[in-house]
Amino acid sequence: MGDGATPSSYVDGFILAAPTKDKAAFTDYATTFDTIFMGFGATRIIEGWGDDVPRGTQTDFYRAVEANDDETVAFSWVEWPDKATRDAGMQKMMEDPRMDPSNKDNPPMPFDGQRMVFGGFTPVVELRA
Repeated sequence: MGDGATPSSYVDGFILAAPTKDKAAFTDYATTFDTIFMGFGATRIIEGWGDDVPRGTQTDFYRAVEANDDETVAFSWVEWPDKATRDAGMQKMMEDPRMDPSNKDNPPMPFDGQRMVFGGFTPVVELRA
């Protein structure tokens, strides 16, 4: 990467605010739904719970998701082998009843999905130890 080579992977990133008291519910929810992502072709998923997230003077993660004082910022990403696999996986997720928040059989989201920030990214630099 970084040398003009065609990227061989794709990454979806997510930032959200979850009630601090509901960390276990967030972790359980993420584990359940991340398994679905993996079934649709994701190769790696990281769910991060804010631990050292500084407040900025102009902007920061808290402002990005309008976090309240009783919420923790979570930062997650999903790695895919390529954008085509990601696009196909996202289409399958949109059609899967397990992903439908209005389905009464699904667990409720332990965060406000309206304040979640997300996007897809083409890696341009990748370094590994």
